[in-house]
Amino acid sequence: MRIDSCPFFFTGSAMPDVITRFAPSPTGYLHIGGARTALFNWLFARANNGKFLLRVEDTDRARSTPEATAAILDGLNWLGLNHDDDVVYQSQHAKHHAKVAHRLLQSSGAYRCYMTPDEIIVERDAARKQGRAFHSPWRERKPDVSLENSSYVIRLKSPQSGQTIIEDRVQGKVVFDNAELDDLILLRADGSPTYMLAVVVDDHDMQISHIIRGDDHLVNAARQSLIYAALDWPLPDFAHIPLIHGPDGKKLSKRHGALGVEAYRDMGYLPEAMRNYLVRLGWAHGDMEIASTDELTQVFDLGGINKAPARLDFDKMASINAHYLHNADNDRLADLVLAYIRKAKTWPMDTQAQQRVRKAMEIIKKRAKTISDLAEQSYFLVRERPIPLSGKVEKPLKGDALPRLARLREVLESQADWQVETLERELQAFAGVEGVGFGKVGQPLRAALTGGASAPDLGAVCALLGKKETLARLDDVLAANIA
Repeated sequence: MRIDSCPFFFTGSAMPDVITRFAPSPTGYLHIGGARTALFNWLFARANNGKFLLRVEDTDRARSTPEATAAILDGLNWLGLNHDDDVVYQSQHAKHHAKVAHRLLQSSGAYRCYMTPDEIIVERDAARKQGRAFHSPWRERKPDVSLENSSYVIRLKSPQSGQTIIEDRVQGKVVFDNAELDDLILLRADGSPTYMLAVVVDDHDMQISHIIRGDDHLVNAARQSLIYAALDWPLPDFAHIPLIHGPDGKKLSKRHGALGVEAYRDMGYLPEAMRNYLVRLGWAHGDMEIASTDELTQVFDLGGINKAPARLDFDKMASINAHYLHNADNDRLADLVLAYIRKAKTWPMDTQAQQRVRKAMEIIKKRAKTISDLAEQSYFLVRERPIPLSGKVEKPLKGDALPRLARLREVLESQADWQVETLERELQAFAGVEGVGFGKVGQPLRAALTGGASAPDLGAVCALLGKKETLARLDDVLAANIA
């Protein structure tokens, strides 16, 4: 049955064979499990020259918020999971959903149920004790005139015998006894559609060919397939993917770090790394471990999805991110690092400081796993002078360290070749001339130049700061500590 007035009735050019959708509920952030579901849908559509659609299931008006919707859209945008066509907001099509429920009522695929809340409690309790599904006594009873102004819900008239079989692309053949499936409410007493009805109608009208979602929706597939059957609509392909578990094998929760996608972005992960990591959470293709998004769109298929739950592994996530970080464009990394530092600090950075950060990327990125690592190791390059010294940072500057720094400053000022390798050799040679271990030179020099912050080797620190800045920072320390 096709309802010609449906809001997604496509005309004109032929639709692709594969149309997937991601349908989040805007009641919170886009968590990592939802991001993986969106990625699988996106990859499958792109791998098959299909369409990837986005539907915001905001029918729960009490819990849905604009802020959550914005966070979900922002998370998908950061991950690079671009959707085709306009975003569909489910709540905007409630009248159409209700129209379908009334069509089912007219065709005897559904019925009016006048049970009161108290009666429902009694019947559900009886059904539970008898080990059967809930069925309203109004299923076979016709309402009389006295009920004309009474409130009612519209329930699906589910089959009470036989089986509902889901041929799932991941789980295989899954069989449900119809005797265990309730008569679903399709339309509430206030005329609003339920989730089960709205999902089926929207998926049909959007011509979704493959429904790829978490396996916690597997029983919903059975219930929803009954609605498809009652409407005489073709059933889409189902693929229910196992949920993500924590490192301990238990259901993923906040204590495992089940954060929103924006949190991983703020921690310094790159979107391409997250795509690579997420796709490997429950999917495999031979021995492929590191794969670009272009490569993934060439090989992704539903057959590669595992039945067993995947385990979140933060070490693996960081390792994959490090791979992409080491191969990323330096200017892009510098922009991300500068934005990260600006977010944490309030003072403006001059052009020279920003240029030092850009110059540093090639060296520092080899030692980092995330943008936050890069920012921490780049921080010394943009610190305002004079750099404050206190506590443990002051300790290396005690005793004969300051006179030695003064002598080192003279050596460095005379150095014409300001390259990393040359500076490393000069620092080692200076320690030899002073007759001390390198730590006696390196520790006070690092304190003076970086304030004790995480930074590369000292030759690189000097080279990245530049001769003028290096000498100026030494002068600051010497002027402040030598009477």
